[in-house]
Amino acid sequence: MCGIAGLLQFNPGLAPRELEARALAMSGAIAHRGPDADGVWSHAACGVALAHRRLSIIDLSPAGAQPMASHSGRFVTVFNGEIYNYEELRAGLPPTAWRGHSDTEVLLEAIETWGLTAALKRAVGMFSIALWDAKERVLTLARDRLGEKPLYYGVAGGALLFGSELKALMAVPGWSGEIDRTALDAYMRHAAVPAPRSIYHNVKKLPAACCLRISLRDAARVLELAPEPYWSLEAVAAQPALQLEDAEAIDQLEILLKQAIAGQMVADVPVGAFLSGGVDSSAIVALMQAQSARPVRTFSIGFNEAGYNEAEHAKAVAGHLGTHHTELYVTPDEARAVIPLLPRMFDEPFADSSQIPTYLVAKLARTHVTVSLSGDGGDELFGGYNRYVWADKYWKPMNGMPDFVRALAGAGVHALSPRAWDSLWKILPRRVQMAQPGDKLYKVADLMQARDGRQAYAWLTAQYRERESLVLGVAEGLPAGEHALWSAAGRSLADNMMLADARGYLADDILAKVDRATMAVGLEGRAPFLDHRVAEFAFRLPIEQKIHNGVGKWLLKQVLYRHVPAALIERPKMGFGVPIDSWLRGPLKLWAEELLDPVRLRNEGFLRVEAVRRAWDEHQSGRRNQQHFLWNVLMFEAWLNQGKFP
Repeated sequence: MCGIAGLLQFNPGLAPRELEARALAMSGAIAHRGPDADGVWSHAACGVALAHRRLSIIDLSPAGAQPMASHSGRFVTVFNGEIYNYEELRAGLPPTAWRGHSDTEVLLEAIETWGLTAALKRAVGMFSIALWDAKERVLTLARDRLGEKPLYYGVAGGALLFGSELKALMAVPGWSGEIDRTALDAYMRHAAVPAPRSIYHNVKKLPAACCLRISLRDAARVLELAPEPYWSLEAVAAQPALQLEDAEAIDQLEILLKQAIAGQMVADVPVGAFLSGGVDSSAIVALMQAQSARPVRTFSIGFNEAGYNEAEHAKAVAGHLGTHHTELYVTPDEARAVIPLLPRMFDEPFADSSQIPTYLVAKLARTHVTVSLSGDGGDELFGGYNRYVWADKYWKPMNGMPDFVRALAGAGVHALSPRAWDSLWKILPRRVQMAQPGDKLYKVADLMQARDGRQAYAWLTAQYRERESLVLGVAEGLPAGEHALWSAAGRSLADNMMLADARGYLADDILAKVDRATMAVGLEGRAPFLDHRVAEFAFRLPIEQKIHNGVGKWLLKQVLYRHVPAALIERPKMGFGVPIDSWLRGPLKLWAEELLDPVRLRNEGFLRVEAVRRAWDEHQSGRRNQQHFLWNVLMFEAWLNQGKFP
């Protein structure tokens, strides 16, 4: 795991020393991603320079250092990530006088032998790559299949720039960035800027599973070039569903997960895992422990606030599996102290509030290990979110009813505030208890009134659902969900939602959050569910084996229950968050009031002041829990006004 950066001048002319100095300034801005070493390579005649920050994981010797040239000298690369099957690839390559045993060296020789696209198709891993072809004089950028590793590219200072984080591009002399209001509107709806956009007009994100070839003559128009996919989850999902008996499907999933986890446990540094005690992380840890001769290191964060603490569940799972478990209970003040770090950590507005505990658990793990596995991707692949269950349970039967019936049902839910529903729900039996029932009922009410599956998905996933844009200067708001894949032909609504989430929400939000939080402390995060062989298997399963009798992640749970008793796992889904709702009425209120000051908002000229203040008043009065919408606004304002912190 590392950080990469570089540039390709439109009109080469910089002296080698100045060219390399610019590349080193770019990589220096992301030194936290690779605290162990740095390196730079340049070719002044072509105006190209590649820079690298190293977090040593495999082959800790200088033989694994980057930038690295292929044995023939034709290719030079900087590479961020891991190729888990590098030993298998190495065995299939012609005999070579290997310099070391790094996956980077193997990848370069695979590219030399088979070509870039063929090498990427054979590779199992997570990566962002910049590859210079000295023969063709072409720079190619590439990203892993599901978007675990980030890669930005853009233009500024007379050059094409690229880097693992935006701050690398911003380190170049002549940098300027104009806020893209359409991207800002999408952020306000989804809490993250969806690829291929970034918050700036002159910068894009390379989409997952794509390569972008840039010749010297095309460098100045790089933002007009179309990335080329080398793999497609959509194509996988379009194949006929697997016809497996339940027992056979459970066996195959366990085999695939064990294979993925075994590959991701390989490292020349200590390896551990995040453990929340939920289905996904518990399944990863259980299969890690089943393949380890010693106790696996596991880590969890605890909170004392009711409804937000999963540490006790994680401790119970760790005790059953016999892991070497470390937990840390964090005070509200310690959690809130992370907020000032967030704008710089994420570089562009990002408002998934689980960014706070994710950073804290990564920081805890880094004191003991250099690599940590996680359960990210389990929900999107195996049907874990409530909206997948609700799709068939509520929207499908209501969709055939007259509009006035659906409107009445929605009005009935909205007759009480979410807080009132929360209070009423507490008198129901324990078996039907859930976290934040009022918010969930409001979502179900929206779902029942949606005119079609696309709108249902949009309303369930957007945090700002008005037709009128919140962002000034945007003629019409970007339709919620537009950034995500939507392919309804022959697939259930739940299937389409999972595919849209895997191609949008997973990469844009979940994986961006984990990458920035782990890299901020120099920790490599790995996600075994996102091994593409596991993903391909998951997206060819019939929906009935993922959502069974209203139970999400059914097949994954059957694998888990071979190792952990169901009694330790079965409970309402909690998520991994912090109590933003109460903080905004308490310790964060004054900070938020300053950032949401109407005069400030009008002078900035980005947001409709009336919509923001209405949400703030509703939240403060308790009429609506507007925490998600308000956190989106506050994280934008904190990013825009860095230095104004709680």
